[in-house]
Amino acid sequence: MATFLYKLGRFAFRRRHVVTLLWVALLALAGVGAASAPAATSSSFSMPGTEAQKAFDLLEERFPGGSADGATARVVFKAPDGQKMTDPANKARVDKAVADLRAGSDQVADVTDPYAAQAVSRDGTTAYIHVTYEANGMELTDATRDALTETGTEAQKSGLTVEIGGDALQAMPETGTGEIIGVVVAGIVLVITFGSLIAAGLPLLTAIIGVGIGVSSITALADALDLGSTTGTLATMIGLAVGIDYALFIVSRYRAELAEGHDREEAAGRAVGTAGSAVVFAGLTVVIALVGLAVVNIPMLTKMGVAAAGTVAVAVLIALTLIPALLGYAGGRVLGRKARKELAAREAAGHGDADGAAPNAGTRWARFVLRRPVAVLLVGVVGLGALAVPAASLEMGLPDDGAQPTSTTQRRAYDLLSDGFGPGSNGPLMVVVDGDKEAAARAADTIKGLDGVAAVTPPTPNKAGDTAMITVVPKDRPSSKATEDLVHDIRDTTGDDVLVTGQTAMNIDFSQKMNDALLPYLALVVGLAFLLLMVVFRSVLVPLKAALGFLLSVVAALGAVVAVFQWGWLGSVFGVEQTGPIMSMMPIFMVGVVFGLAMDYEVFLVTRMREAYVHGERPGEAIVTGFRHGARVVTAAAVIMIAVFAGFIGSSEQMVKMIGFGLATAVLFDAFVVRMAVVPAVLALLGHRAWWLPRWLDRVLPNVDVEGEGLRKELADHTGRPGDPDADQERELVRV
Repeated sequence: MATFLYKLGRFAFRRRHVVTLLWVALLALAGVGAASAPAATSSSFSMPGTEAQKAFDLLEERFPGGSADGATARVVFKAPDGQKMTDPANKARVDKAVADLRAGSDQVADVTDPYAAQAVSRDGTTAYIHVTYEANGMELTDATRDALTETGTEAQKSGLTVEIGGDALQAMPETGTGEIIGVVVAGIVLVITFGSLIAAGLPLLTAIIGVGIGVSSITALADALDLGSTTGTLATMIGLAVGIDYALFIVSRYRAELAEGHDREEAAGRAVGTAGSAVVFAGLTVVIALVGLAVVNIPMLTKMGVAAAGTVAVAVLIALTLIPALLGYAGGRVLGRKARKELAAREAAGHGDADGAAPNAGTRWARFVLRRPVAVLLVGVVGLGALAVPAASLEMGLPDDGAQPTSTTQRRAYDLLSDGFGPGSNGPLMVVVDGDKEAAARAADTIKGLDGVAAVTPPTPNKAGDTAMITVVPKDRPSSKATEDLVHDIRDTTGDDVLVTGQTAMNIDFSQKMNDALLPYLALVVGLAFLLLMVVFRSVLVPLKAALGFLLSVVAALGAVVAVFQWGWLGSVFGVEQTGPIMSMMPIFMVGVVFGLAMDYEVFLVTRMREAYVHGERPGEAIVTGFRHGARVVTAAAVIMIAVFAGFIGSSEQMVKMIGFGLATAVLFDAFVVRMAVVPAVLALLGHRAWWLPRWLDRVLPNVDVEGEGLRKELADHTGRPGDPDADQERELVRV
């Protein structure tokens, strides 16, 4: 592989005009496709195999024209002090709001009159209108949402307190600010790392091109493949992350090859042949993690994972072809002014490489770890183990409006409903009875006798009389453990012909499905990646160490998430106003995203060590070599990712805040504790055994030559001297 990539890098460097035009044409073609494609709507959300989904399917069949899975809104009114919602003036204002809501959008399915539906509190001070839509929350148009909010604004003019809750106001969180912060921080870190604006700009430029092609392609195909408007979110996040990382690795290796005295074309070929091999296998691990989301068996997640994997594949191809092409345009300016002066001084002194350079921070750290491997290993493992302890108390669920900041209308509506009708009114359960009136009546009586039930409405049959709906109001809030227990109790005591659904039950089933899929997903992703890394490193223990280290960092990060968002530790520092269960997608999402980034750092750092070891260095020397060349680049890549993810912590959305905190923490632990401390300590203790591979396995595994041993031999046979340029090449480099 290294030889093929070496030739590819040299080809892209020589034919830079053709390669660059090809990528620009692909970007333009994807952009035209995205602009001309029909506007994407949200893809249909379903959870095959869950009771809540079965109930929705039954409702669609037995109640034609209904909107069982549509969005809902609750417009909550509270009368001024000394007044009641039953007063004529206030009632007239509510009646007008009901009429406005019915006429406000063609997506409205039903609007309930609070006075007819007994949606007025016992003390008469609070009332609410329940609005049902034909589309789910992500499919509602801006005009529909505007009509809803305008109705509330008009009602407030009469002196009433009006707040709006429900998922009708739900929209995909805006992530533009976080992305901008991440790109700015990435630029600053790259400038500091490379000391050159040209070298810093290349990873940013190519990452943006890769994301542009990937996301534009997703947009162009969204309507035809039912990808939906949210599919590109994960692709953007992951594509930007790996695009910067992969380009960073290639550019860094190119600069190192220049410093060793190779001419620019040769340096580009060697950079792609060596670091490019690491990029290919790092990209494969990310693709495995993303495509592996299919094991969850939620079509929306599968599509998001496959789309993001496609964007990662584009990032790999760009790193292997567009980067060397752009390096051809950059010339010697890819080195900073100071680096160019040092290189010229070494050339003038007759030294063609940087072997005599002073040890950098990576070298000094590696030597420190080699002197104290046991102490470093214990501190790293025990520290992460302590941080992982809270993960044992992990409770998963989906946040409701009660987790919103108190400044939002959703949270204020939630509180008004809780005060006037009880907390369970924010998440009523929909019970579907597949039977006649007598069966529905028996089910209602059984449910009334269960603990945790605040109210049960009379069954509402369909026209055929063979199915009925019952609304059950829990005593506790929707996201509580008590409400989850009530859902299970209803299912356990009422028989197979009674199904529980609704938004609250859907959230509970979704959380259970994610929880059940976590171990199979881990086994699939880590298992396949273990086999892949075994091919890369020709070792059994190195991939095992990589997998165990990743699990340690992810569990520690989950422990930190539980401590902050579930227990409330340091909650005020991170703006957590309401503690609660951890978002059910969080563990799998963290595993998929962080695993890909962690393997990036592992492959790039340890591949350099493997390369040095194969070329004759002792195990300890190989560790130092790996850190001398790779520590700074891995550190820069990790800092960039931490900054990108940390930018989302400031979001007002609890879900976005939690994702940003969890991913930033996981990258911090994995890059700086596991990869920078635990990995070299373990390798130092293992010595030669780290690279042990049974002979029978060595014969079975394909030899992909990631470390470039075959490439070096081929170049040595061709030039007579391994890696030494001729005098003309040296003069060209100094002149540049």
